[in-house]
Amino acid sequence: METTGVHVFDYLKYVSETTDQKVILRNIMETYGNDVWNYAFSICRNSDLADDITQDAFLKVYRNLTTFRGEASVKTWLLTITRNTAYDYLRKAFWRKVTLVGFIQSAGTSQSAETEAMEKLYASDIWKKVISLSPKYREILILHAHYQLSTKEMAAILNISEGTVKSRLHHARLKVISLKEREALENS
Repeated sequence: METTGVHVFDYLKYVSETTDQKVILRNIMETYGNDVWNYAFSICRNSDLADDITQDAFLKVYRNLTTFRGEASVKTWLLTITRNTAYDYLRKAFWRKVTLVGFIQSAGTSQSAETEAMEKLYASDIWKKVISLSPKYREILILHAHYQLSTKEMAAILNISEGTVKSRLHHARLKVISLKEREALENS
């Protein structure tokens, strides 16, 4: 299934008119389920809450399959729904009172156990720094580095201009570098 432009819109429209929408949802969930969950987790930093957000996001997708206009890729559309759902959850009074903790672990392969351990340690350290940033900087780095979205796609998801995306990305990178430098000074 192609994931951009009019082809996806035509496909979704055709499938929604000719087959069960549950089949469409199942295909979308199989293709993008991990991306949706990871993005929800990066916003809320709680795996149980990320499960709930993911479930609600896919319920919204199911209810709105016929409204997909094809102006963005399916992935961009899904991540936008996920972001909005996550922030709806976080706005609830209960979650404002709870400190959410956690971090993303990078799973990579390497040539030796020592190299793999060092890569994991480094990736974990970087992700801890990213997760410690304010939401607007954390989110932009995750969309860029993990999901490899274009500036235009990030702007659409975050509902901000492309210039603001570039500015936030620049400032977020500087903040991570600053955190690394501060840590190096403290350790020396």
